[in-house]
Amino acid sequence: MDLGLADRVYILTGASGGLGLATAEQLVAEGARVVISSRRQESVDRAVAALGAGAAGIALDNADASAPGRLIATAQERFGRLDGALISVGGPPAGPILGRTEEEWRDSFDTVFLGAIRLATAVAERLTEGGSIAFVLSTSVKAPIPGLGISNGLRPGLAMAAKNLADELGPRGVRVNGLLPGRVATDRVRSLDAATGDPEAARDASEQTIPLRRYGRPEEFGRAAAFLLSPAAGYLTGVMLPVDGGATRAL
Repeated sequence: MDLGLADRVYILTGASGGLGLATAEQLVAEGARVVISSRRQESVDRAVAALGAGAAGIALDNADASAPGRLIATAQERFGRLDGALISVGGPPAGPILGRTEEEWRDSFDTVFLGAIRLATAVAERLTEGGSIAFVLSTSVKAPIPGLGISNGLRPGLAMAAKNLADELGPRGVRVNGLLPGRVATDRVRSLDAATGDPEAARDASEQTIPLRRYGRPEEFGRAAAFLLSPAAGYLTGVMLPVDGGATRAL
């Protein structure tokens, strides 16, 4: 199936590795062009080199108020257009709510919530009919994940904001969706498993709760995200799509 991605241009944040990079790889493979970002320039440079001529990159922090303008300007200057964005941020500090500080909450809100909304609204101003925005969230949108108190607090609100944006932008033909990854084999998930003191046992226990009995692969998420961003998903908006091997038990 042709996803209709040829020559389209997308911004992807947090995309020098993990789920963002997996999505960028799929978009480029389908003929799209991408502007990726993450906090470290060396990571961005490495990812851009791997992606090839269809990619540009910039090092920035999502919490920086100048980030949306810099990303949009890079897309316009390098590729001459903008068709959408995949908005992803790193995971907030792990741990229960009772152990978190106010500073951790404020920093995480600035990055995870406010930074994402700031970019989404800035991108939305530039999009025309057929544009598409997708948020990388978490299955914690539907049910809390033990030991991730801050994430459990912020991501459901961001999902509701995405639903609201879908209503607001729908009349213009611009779509807004969310992706809810579960246990996908990324560095973030490996670090969470390692924090238990026995990563193999943690992974085995997690896999027993997943109907497919395994962790997802980043490229599986990338294909789902590329589809959701693409014109092939042109009648999907306001969707919160679990990419979790069936682990989410709620409808």
